[in-house]
Amino acid sequence: MSFAEYVERVAGEVVGAFPADAGIYAVTFRIDSVDQDPRLPYVAIGYTTEADAARSAQQAQQASDGWETRWSYAYFPGTGLEGVRAVGRDPEGAEAHRREAESRGLRYEDDEEPDGRDDLLIEWFHEVCVGAARRLHLSGRIVEALGRPTPVILYDMFEPDAMFELTSAANPAELVADFMREDAAESLAPGSRE
Repeated sequence: MSFAEYVERVAGEVVGAFPADAGIYAVTFRIDSVDQDPRLPYVAIGYTTEADAARSAQQAQQASDGWETRWSYAYFPGTGLEGVRAVGRDPEGAEAHRREAESRGLRYEDDEEPDGRDDLLIEWFHEVCVGAARRLHLSGRIVEALGRPTPVILYDMFEPDAMFELTSAANPAELVADFMREDAAESLAPGSRE
């Protein structure tokens, strides 16, 4: 089984175990790595609910425009930020990643220069996560688990600008129309939250 197939399988299991009647409006994929090492990536799969968004909006007192409290990971609850399960940190996922990274010529040791392999590892992991999210839609797993189509929001803690591109690539356009609003990109621009 390839690393991508492993992530897809576990993502399907995780989403399948989400509470169906909890008002989940987004599945979340937090793309991260152990100690910011691209050789040790993982994705924390979780969700956020309508109640979470309403609570965040009330606490932030942003009733006029709830985009940020609804879609920005800065406002996600623990189930959306930390996720329900981290895939890739587990022994089976870590081993599958290591094996495939080696076979692709992307693996390097601590005493070696990455020579661009670190960027290639990040790009590959983004592709794996986008593919897993797409598979959740194509297989019908999200609808089966949650009763309706629901977007998957992908965000990389170390590359926040990638959030819109990754999320757009992973979802049918109609599911992320509100998320992709033009002013959303501006709300996350550097300095906009000061």
